Amino acid sequence: MKPAVPLYQAKAEFFRMLGHPVRIRVLELLQDGPMPVRDLLTKIEIEPSSLSQQLAVLRRSGIVTATREGTTVVYELAGGDVAELMRAARRILTVMLAGQQDLLAELTTTDARATS
Repeated sequence: MKPAVPLYQAKAEFFRMLGHPVRIRVLELLQDGPMPVRDLLTKIEIEPSSLSQQLAVLRRSGIVTATREGTTVVYELAGGDVAELMRAARRILTVMLAGQQDLLAELTTTDARATS
């Protein structure tokens, strides 16, 4: 029997799966509800084969689901937790970038005093 993967390793693999700009953009777009592949292609503007590859990664991970409606494939988030994760990431980045702006302002002020 294969030993269980430690939780920290499973989390690292989860975040690695998220670690592609196209996958993140797909998840952002799907927060607003299900979307057909053609609409994703229009909004992301990449080659269909590249989008297909990234959607397959998200589908295999179970983070999105796909349903066929005639000839159209529609993707949606597998659960509300994914949307919450995307919102949390936005909040964290906002705080991080605000801190960088504060540091930049401090550096600019310090540089201005040093050259005066």
